[in-house]
Amino acid sequence: MLLKTSLLVLVAISLTNAEVFFEENFADDTWESTWEYSEHPGKEFGKFKRSSGKFFNDEEKDKGIQTSEDFRFYALSRKFQAFSNKDKPLVIQFRVKHEQNIDCGGGYVKVFDNSLTGKELHGDSPYLIMFGPDICGPGTKKVHVIFSYKGKNHLINKDIRCKDDVYSHLYTLIVRPDNTYEVLIDNEKVESGSLEADWDFLPPKKIKDPSAKKPEDWEDNATIDDPEDTKPEDWDKPQLIPDKDAVKPEDWDDEMDGEWEAPQVNNPDYKGEWKPKQIDNPKYKGPWVHPEIDNPEYTADDNLYLREEIAGIGFDLWQVKAGTIFGNVLITDDPEHAQKVGEDVWRPMFEGEKKMKEALDEVERKKRDAEAAEAGAKKADDEDEDEDEEEEDSAGEIPETGEEDHDHDEL
Repeated sequence: MLLKTSLLVLVAISLTNAEVFFEENFADDTWESTWEYSEHPGKEFGKFKRSSGKFFNDEEKDKGIQTSEDFRFYALSRKFQAFSNKDKPLVIQFRVKHEQNIDCGGGYVKVFDNSLTGKELHGDSPYLIMFGPDICGPGTKKVHVIFSYKGKNHLINKDIRCKDDVYSHLYTLIVRPDNTYEVLIDNEKVESGSLEADWDFLPPKKIKDPSAKKPEDWEDNATIDDPEDTKPEDWDKPQLIPDKDAVKPEDWDDEMDGEWEAPQVNNPDYKGEWKPKQIDNPKYKGPWVHPEIDNPEYTADDNLYLREEIAGIGFDLWQVKAGTIFGNVLITDDPEHAQKVGEDVWRPMFEGEKKMKEALDEVERKKRDAEAAEAGAKKADDEDEDEDEEEEDSAGEIPETGEEDHDHDEL
């Protein structure tokens, strides 16, 4: 009993110590005054609307902001109190619902420093982190994880596949002070590793020694031609020979058509190019490996994870077909807190969406079946009417008696 109580106290302390730097659930229409649309010239920006979509678990609680116009750029952002993730985890989490069965468009967020100007946000605006799903056709269905480092954006060198169905999904990025990371989808880890290994932030630790060269006498061929093997005297045969069964056409005129030659056919005795047989190379040393040296341009960085000033978040995307819903945006330093939010908020939402969608699909299926049955019955009735009309027309025709011809014969 004492152990159980102690564990509960530890959990409570952990949750109490969790720091939430930003949270947005779009619980009401106040988001319209706290988030800022871009007015950057040269772009046709679309608008968001607050919605839970066509299927949901709780219509009010499940509301987020939804893209509402096709073929539009979207640029919406919000600033918050700046913080640093020095010596602590950074957790970025949000949900995405591609209810429109998206064919091409982004579903990611961007995290900014204090230089963010919402009214000027556009595709080339500098950011700290870009994270989330991106879909375009069957070939692009990935989760972006992009970090800005020393003024350059670095993409992850792994392929993380995103969800591509019509339900809400939870995307979570965890960056830890030990320079490791995790990517979770629906509270399940889909990728993890080292920041240094999975991004090209730093030059390689080792490089090929520029002064090293492969020795001229190095033998890296495992086999060689057998010096004692000789080509048979009867090996060389032409690949094509005249067709012995061909006959000169009878109407062939040598003066007009030239000298007749039989067409060429494959020679069954042709053996191809002769090559001596291979034997083991007695001087074989294996593949030559270029020696490596320490890269003088490499310097370790223990702060790859660190973002000194995190002060804004935004949606900066392009969508061909609108309808994506974003919600439950969370930035914290506690992965366990983020996981609990996911379980408490996202999971019942996801399960409720599936249940309602399946019910709606069943109603739609029955409607289609009824319409198809009605159309089939109408078609059958129309065919019956056509047959009745044909029978009536046939019955009303006066048959030819041939009486006039009969009377003429009698005369």
